[in-house]
Amino acid sequence: MILASASPVSLAATVLAAVCYAWPAVMGERTAQQAAKRWVLVAWLFHALALGVGITGSEARFGFAPALSMTVWLVAAVYAVEAQFFPQIQTRWALSAIGVAAVALAEVFPGSHLSSNPSGWLALHLALGVACYGLFAAAVVHAFLMTRAESRIRLAEDPHTGIPLLTLERLTYRLATAGFALLTLTLAAGWLFGDVLYGHGHAWVWNHKTVFGLLAWLVFAVLLAGRQFAGWRGKRATRFLYAGSALLLLAYVGSRFVLEVILGRGA
Repeated sequence: MILASASPVSLAATVLAAVCYAWPAVMGERTAQQAAKRWVLVAWLFHALALGVGITGSEARFGFAPALSMTVWLVAAVYAVEAQFFPQIQTRWALSAIGVAAVALAEVFPGSHLSSNPSGWLALHLALGVACYGLFAAAVVHAFLMTRAESRIRLAEDPHTGIPLLTLERLTYRLATAGFALLTLTLAAGWLFGDVLYGHGHAWVWNHKTVFGLLAWLVFAVLLAGRQFAGWRGKRATRFLYAGSALLLLAYVGSRFVLEVILGRGA
């Protein structure tokens, strides 16, 4: 926990992002739709600044909390794009609340120091991994909305999604497919180029991160194969998506959380 050593720019960006995220979350339906979108956009920009300073500044750090924060930032980006096509989508208040928690957590637990001369390939490897997290997180959000909409339809209620159900389903598994492709690239890079990424003697290691990552890859592979060849839909498909995402969360965020917070070895 290194809040006291945060740079002034990072701390200011974090506070501004949290305030801008918090406003539509606290006000809820009392905030007009367009106003809420503007608050989220401004928060997203300050969030990006806080992340950029955190991983590229003189005291660059990375860990479980910045990874979660980047994931939320990417989910917000997906929401911003979708909101242009589906203005009635109902996720901005929940996203704002999660955004407040994400930026605050990343400031309190900034992770361990990055190498002063990191390999460009390592930066690419981390970017692929974080993008993978973001895509699967967005897929999980869509799957939740889809499941809730299906339940409401069965009860003859308004689903309140703002997106047609079949479109929501297609978006969910397109995001999952893109996430699977990035996960495959991330794992392949770690396996084939471990020495280049992490230095000599740090090639592929069978640790918790590797095992959970491979298990997640297998679950997602089964999910996508089941949808392609057996037409999986509904609860079976979403259960695989949730299970794979939970394993993926444990792969990096979970293992780093244990090291940094429980064991105190990541600072």
